[in-house]
Amino acid sequence: MEHIQNVIIGAGPAGYTAAIYAARANLKPVMYVGLQPGGQLTTTNDVENFPGFPDGIEGPEMMELFRKQAERFGTDIRYGLVTKVDFSSTPHRLTIDDTTEITADTVIIATGATAKWLGLPSEQKLNGFGVSACAVCDGFFYRGKEVAIVGAGDTACEEALYLAKLCTKVHMLVRKDTMRASKIMQERVKATANIEVHWNTETEEILGDNVVTGVKVKNNQTGEYSEIPVDGFFVAIGHQPNTSLFKGQLDMDEADYLVTKPGSTKTNIPGVFACGDVQDRQFRQAITAAGTGCMAALEAERFLIALETPVVVTI
Repeated sequence: MEHIQNVIIGAGPAGYTAAIYAARANLKPVMYVGLQPGGQLTTTNDVENFPGFPDGIEGPEMMELFRKQAERFGTDIRYGLVTKVDFSSTPHRLTIDDTTEITADTVIIATGATAKWLGLPSEQKLNGFGVSACAVCDGFFYRGKEVAIVGAGDTACEEALYLAKLCTKVHMLVRKDTMRASKIMQERVKATANIEVHWNTETEEILGDNVVTGVKVKNNQTGEYSEIPVDGFFVAIGHQPNTSLFKGQLDMDEADYLVTKPGSTKTNIPGVFACGDVQDRQFRQAITAAGTGCMAALEAERFLIALETPVVVTI
């Protein structure tokens, strides 16, 4: 059975940054990229808010640069899916593709989170061409334009308010006649002149051949259909952290995000660290994910040094 000092699960900004730091520290990291090498950024056309790219960069190209940098320092990048973990003893045990078992002294979890979508074919077709699940990431491209956002929670309200600062008008589509958001967030939305809340409104189809040109909606009370001309469509119905693999072993919050110790990437299991969107339900940005990836690698290095250092007991 192969034994590895440091295993990284996931290959987004957090995972690759962890790999760069771990490789430079001579931890000989092995990365399993999973089902989406490069993470969510591979579905993003333009990234303009990551430092170091003054002219912006396409998401897939950016993640290819991350990969090359990690490989340059010696990261062993493997195309495989971790399908089972056992953190009940040390070294930790991991199963790859349901067939191969390995052991590891340290594990860095960077499996990210997946945006929840409405499930419309037009939504998938126009994803990246006017359809987005991150207003903070993509709102800048819609300055001076009209957009729509679907959602009824605090996140939807926050993103609607953010878009209202950039766009001439924000159409907020709410399925029911009430919101789930906190009262204070609802009041802020209602007090913003260029946000129009469409109550009892169901999204039927996102319109446009190559880019978004509008949205077709249905009024759930009257059954009437109408079209709203917009240039961008934002989905804000939540994210699902990719943590099902770790249930029953690692501590999670009520939304299934991994819980790490304050100011740290340490989980409740010694030698297991979590970074990026899998433990960050608040910011969910590439730059913050990369930062916690750095933290995880540094903490893994310190953990391994402590393992190698004999404890001297003075009597």
